[in-house]
Amino acid sequence: MAGNFWQSSHFQQWLLDRQDLDRERQADLKIMNEEGYEKCMIFFANFIQALGEQLKVRQQVIATATVYFKRFYARNSLKCIDPWLMAPTCIFLASKVEEFGVISNSRLITTCQTVVKNKFSHAYPQEYPYRITNVLECEFYLLEMMDCCLVVYHPYRPLVQYVSDISSTDDSILPLAWRIVNDSLRTDVSLLYPPYLIALSALHIACVIQQKDLKQWFAELSVDMDKILEITRQILHLYDLWRAYDEKKEIAAVLQNMPKPKTSPSPPPQTQGQENTNQQQT
Repeated sequence: MAGNFWQSSHFQQWLLDRQDLDRERQADLKIMNEEGYEKCMIFFANFIQALGEQLKVRQQVIATATVYFKRFYARNSLKCIDPWLMAPTCIFLASKVEEFGVISNSRLITTCQTVVKNKFSHAYPQEYPYRITNVLECEFYLLEMMDCCLVVYHPYRPLVQYVSDISSTDDSILPLAWRIVNDSLRTDVSLLYPPYLIALSALHIACVIQQKDLKQWFAELSVDMDKILEITRQILHLYDLWRAYDEKKEIAAVLQNMPKPKTSPSPPPQTQGQENTNQQQT
């Protein structure tokens, strides 16, 4: 995304403090522990990724949708709107913002049903309950909560520039660093740090993995290395969590403990949508 990040709504309104983020989550953390919350966020980021891949949208659309999802639940409890509904809503909105094109209503819902049935039945054994009317209503609440601040800056562009600066001939480090940036979407770093710092952290981890010595290059940067190391720690924490985590076996119990909307996914879609509206208005 071209433009000036420092004058954007992303910088001015959507770089949050860790203390604010923790405070907003207190209601959810009274019901589930912090590790359970992290696993829940990782799971729905994976769900968004699977939806995006099935819909054949660009990675930028998936990344923007994931950030929208995290922004919503940074300011709202998980029981406010069902994440199973919020996830496709974020993809639906991001595809328009990133100029990918509008995903047809029927294709979105059909894809949700297929992906849930084929890839996530271990977590949601029932039929996917929501319809396009629910998505359109949810999109309204998402837009309202984000105050229509829809432009998201990602680490991909600065990452490519940094790799080019390091070496115009050897870009072997780029694919690994790119994957690390994708993984970082499962953490809170996109809510807490500018994208160029996330790009540098991904590059730092990739250099260590590939045993490339870029200490001198990093030393010449005018950046706060403490922040880069903090982002690195959060990404490494994600990998530690993944290493000891069997999602297919554990996620059902995690989602069972997740704070849930007062409504149940079992009623007809029209009833579900109306109940969600009433919940938002109370």
